[in-house]
Amino acid sequence: MKIIAVGMNYRKHLLELNSPESTEPILFIKPDSALAHATPDRGTANNPFFLPDFSDEIHYETEIVIRICKLGKNIAAKFAHRYYDAVTVGLDLTARDLQNKLRKTGMPWEICKGFDQSAVVGQFRPLKKYADIQNLDFQLDINGKTVQQGCTSDMIFSVNQVIEYASKFFTLKIGDLIYTGTPSGVGPLFSEDHLEGYLMGEKLLDLYVK
Repeated sequence: MKIIAVGMNYRKHLLELNSPESTEPILFIKPDSALAHATPDRGTANNPFFLPDFSDEIHYETEIVIRICKLGKNIAAKFAHRYYDAVTVGLDLTARDLQNKLRKTGMPWEICKGFDQSAVVGQFRPLKKYADIQNLDFQLDINGKTVQQGCTSDMIFSVNQVIEYASKFFTLKIGDLIYTGTPSGVGPLFSEDHLEGYLMGEKLLDLYVK
């Protein structure tokens, strides 16, 4: 399986990064070794995220994540809904200090996005549970305080548009995950933080930081 992520897909997030709006989705890939499960039913205190020693600035980015259920290539947006069947809230963890350094030199920045445990996912829910993929509210709480809130209606590129674009370059396979972008409010993680992610008011992600 592979993990495809969309960067800068919410306008308010672009403002906090001081980045221009793109005319096409900005995609990057995380390896399967980046995947980490942080669901409320897994005993999260025993499966923490350990802050790595190669970065002093790990940021959280809360996102809606969809799971691909059908093999596809060159998928038209109008048919894209047939290719995913589950959704959750996830975290695209980013080594921001490394990202800024690599951007300044024009170098690729896979290491700041694809390191181990950088693609955290909560518990998946069947897509049929929700009326509209483009009207999902989600949020992240840290230590009981809400730090990010978003709605998929605010995406620059919809889920189906992202699938159409991504499938031009990558064959989508069963089990692949797509991270669809983060709203404003990203920030640093600290040891002993407790992260809780919600989709439509239901807690699907629970993670401790060490």
